[in-house]
Amino acid sequence: MKTKVITLDNKAAGEIDLAEDVFGKPVRKDLLARMVNYQLAKRRAGTHKVKQRAEITGTTAKVYKQKGTGRARHGSAKAPQFRGGGQVFGPHPRDHAHGLPKKVRALALKTALSAKQAEGKLIVLDDAVLASPKTKDLKDKLGALGWTSALVVGGSEIDGNLALASRNIPQFDVLPTQGANVYDILRRDVLALTKSAVEGLEARLR
Repeated sequence: MKTKVITLDNKAAGEIDLAEDVFGKPVRKDLLARMVNYQLAKRRAGTHKVKQRAEITGTTAKVYKQKGTGRARHGSAKAPQFRGGGQVFGPHPRDHAHGLPKKVRALALKTALSAKQAEGKLIVLDDAVLASPKTKDLKDKLGALGWTSALVVGGSEIDGNLALASRNIPQFDVLPTQGANVYDILRRDVLALTKSAVEGLEARLR
């Protein structure tokens, strides 16, 4: 499929042919949801922790006498029903990551790229290079393009000036080709790929 190529100055720079098997897949929301859940679960710290009964500092002296009070029998103030007692079935440190087949992950990335293409929010840039690392210059270019939320995927290496200029702009991300992922593509409105990024993604997903 043919797509127009523009520059960061919003000027025409020819056309490019996008691979149908990478950018023309049917949109499957179930795959996108599985992939986003996979990515977010993998990045969770899993450091939440509560103290259980055996870890509480407290006396094990009998709370009150065994018989005659009409109350339940207790042998420790560390029981969960007492204030300051241990927690039962509380969270403990663990790894939240779960598996997802490599083919499913690849298909999910193709689906995310195809979804942006189908919505008309996939932009191909001739190159993503700035002459200076000034945030104001980049903001002016984004304003001219009409981008308020965008992800720019460059080649194997990101231009240093672009990386510096973009750090303080909200809802604007820059990634190298190998860093392109479903979650970051979906969380931004516009997806901008450089020509080298298109070549890299097609080689990676074919």
